[in-house]
Amino acid sequence: RVAITAGRNTEDSKYPGTYSGYDDSWNYAKFKNNFKLEIVSRSAREVEFDMIGIDTPFANAFRRILLAEVPTMAVEEVFINNNTSVMQDEVLAHRLGLLPINVDPRLFEMKKKGDKVTERNTLKFRLKVRCKRNKKAPTDTTNPDELYLNAKVYTRTIEWEPIGEQKNWIPGGVRFTEDDILVNVLRPGQELDMVLHAVKGIGSDHAKFSPVATASYRLMPEIQLLQPFRGHLADKLKGCFSPGVVEIVDGEAVVKSARVDTGSREVLRHSELADKVKLLKVRDHFIFTIESTGALEPLELMREAIKILKDKCKVYRKELDVFTT
Repeated sequence: RVAITAGRNTEDSKYPGTYSGYDDSWNYAKFKNNFKLEIVSRSAREVEFDMIGIDTPFANAFRRILLAEVPTMAVEEVFINNNTSVMQDEVLAHRLGLLPINVDPRLFEMKKKGDKVTERNTLKFRLKVRCKRNKKAPTDTTNPDELYLNAKVYTRTIEWEPIGEQKNWIPGGVRFTEDDILVNVLRPGQELDMVLHAVKGIGSDHAKFSPVATASYRLMPEIQLLQPFRGHLADKLKGCFSPGVVEIVDGEAVVKSARVDTGSREVLRHSELADKVKLLKVRDHFIFTIESTGALEPLELMREAIKILKDKCKVYRKELDVFTT
């Protein structure tokens, strides 16, 4: 017997009492007491945290805002003076636009159509490199990196040229998030000479402005063992799940960490196990993962997403007030 309860459809219910045995009536006091946000792991680029006591529409709103509405800086215009490489101008310009820039976008203003370039709305970069033969290369080598100078163009080759007083009010300067992103490949005599302008934008306009490599969530798994499992059945049950989900303690199988379960349904293939295990989801417990492209730390991105959602709510309430009066 396999029971799939409220985890099947996880959207918010319009009417309380939709799910039997589950109180989904909403009130502020209940939400305030039950809501928790617990950080599980954190690094400069990635964070995993639990949001407990919240409905799917809120979790999905944060995910969508992170993907499409938190602004970053990205290359928007490429002024090509010379490009004799095998990569076409359009392809190279598109590639440059996708390079993530490590600078706080909150320091800048949105550049609207027709606006002039200022230090508050634009970042300027220059890419100027020429490939030459390496006269000191070993005579027996066939490695292009030894035969030629500047055979590979990396992001570290692109130089930031401050506009106005940018050097004074941008702490730490401006660079791309990684120095070793391959931009192009050159051969002797080929040259790149261009100026790049980066502006502030959001992911809904173009994916290059998205501040996250990924932002996703999943419901916390719940595995219920309806009877004790010992002996060969315990070993078989353990083998049906990812490592660390089920362990054998004193000869009996126990659920050690449902969190690391990947949603495998392998246990359902075995008739001696299928009707003795319940595979469920905790409906209001979300495991959220944010991986930043490097402009802002992931938790800072989450704070920005919360601010944006609050601003949306203020606009909506203002419109409701106008409508009701």
